[in-house]
Amino acid sequence: GGHSLLATRVISRIRTVLNVELPLRTLFEGPTVLQLVHLVEDAAAARAGLTPRPRPTEIPLSPAQRGLWLLNRIQGPAAATYNVPIALRLSGELNSEVLGLALQDVVARHESLRTLLLESEEGTPYQKILAPEEISLSLRVAEIAGAEIRTAVAAVANRGFDLSAEIPFRARLFALGDDEYVLVVVLHHVAGDGWSMAPLGRDVAEAYKARAAGQAPEWEPLPVQYADYSIWQRELLGDENDPNSLLSQQLTYWRQQLAVMPAQLELPIDRTRPAVASHRGDRLLFEVDAEIHQGLVDLARASGASVFMVVQAAFATLLSRMGAGTDIPIGSPVAGRTDEALDDLVGFFINTLVLRTDLSRNPTFRELVERVRETDLAAYANQDVPFEHLVEVLNPERSMSRHPLFQVMLTFQNNEQAEFRLPGLTFTSESTGEGAAKFDLQLGMHEQHKDDGSPAGLVGSFEFATDLFDRVTVEEMVERFGRLLSAAVAEP
Repeated sequence: GGHSLLATRVISRIRTVLNVELPLRTLFEGPTVLQLVHLVEDAAAARAGLTPRPRPTEIPLSPAQRGLWLLNRIQGPAAATYNVPIALRLSGELNSEVLGLALQDVVARHESLRTLLLESEEGTPYQKILAPEEISLSLRVAEIAGAEIRTAVAAVANRGFDLSAEIPFRARLFALGDDEYVLVVVLHHVAGDGWSMAPLGRDVAEAYKARAAGQAPEWEPLPVQYADYSIWQRELLGDENDPNSLLSQQLTYWRQQLAVMPAQLELPIDRTRPAVASHRGDRLLFEVDAEIHQGLVDLARASGASVFMVVQAAFATLLSRMGAGTDIPIGSPVAGRTDEALDDLVGFFINTLVLRTDLSRNPTFRELVERVRETDLAAYANQDVPFEHLVEVLNPERSMSRHPLFQVMLTFQNNEQAEFRLPGLTFTSESTGEGAAKFDLQLGMHEQHKDDGSPAGLVGSFEFATDLFDRVTVEEMVERFGRLLSAAVAEP
């Protein structure tokens, strides 16, 4: 009943404690402790762990950073495509000065939040990490009428970053009167991912409590920083020209797996694809009830798969039946935190895998889940190749109108949820306004559970590019997807 993120954490823990290297597939093939013990006995020695690294004068970007740096250069600093905004309504007695100090403390703790991306004379990008004393993160407070808050929040959330001149983190506080506030925090994706939100929230809360008591926070030092990771990642991957290197071996898999693939997925779009995507988007929310959720869990368990894999099979089926053919490449993020030293770090570690889904020869749904399981486990075993590097190597036909290698994305929100708990305050989420669409279509799912751990339903969303889709078309997709899940569970 688990998922690949939990499995990755178990594998990382086994590596740290037992000093052996197990592929993720091992947990799916031996999902009990007794089975796993025998597999561990025959496992190879663990790879080199992540520790602080000597730093050159110009610290190289990670491949993920490099990809976003390039997009920032192409789209310009005004683009907010890769902003990660959080807006929270705070009710209660808030000390804005203390909150500003707490945010400054967090930026000092995590180097990724105070890193500029500069360019050398030779044109090579590198990280410049500012010292904490070089940062003056003044929390601007503005009094505003309640009717104006949506517009004000959206303006902050949708203002881009110049990654060469400003740190990839900003905060703004709006005072609505009567102990009512809205806090807007915006990261650029180059400095944080979904997993980062939990340690960020914990650290802000701890720093606020300490500063409210007139003290600096007493944190355990972080084992590593993002710069250590970017250097270690290069060491781990090795030289692409070395056939024995991890990078070379995994690239061999991806070259074979993604050979002769459709350049563009044919979706039921309402308008001609523009020459240059605007990245404007909209989102439609929906729910899957607890009974269907339980059926998906049971089907996953019977198939030796995860709920994600079952939903992927259903999503691919939906797209295929709506005209996309039988070869469906779907993008999906993986946490990328394959070493325990990264668990509490704010940074951009996420990687993207291309999960090619084969619906040829009219499989039953159960057979399709089995195909998806094999494809996904093989992809997880080769997840270290940065997506940006994979695109460079495969060199697909490029277009400013679509994403390379895939145009649809599937995400499962299984990260630990961020909790900004400050004493004397209650929180509710606030809308950050119209979103950006990085892909033609993105299905996001979040599993809910009762207190006893049993399935309580799924919350889903379809994010779509308004360049291509009318809202009514996506509403039809949601309806069809719901019927498909019901049928798959009833008669797989």
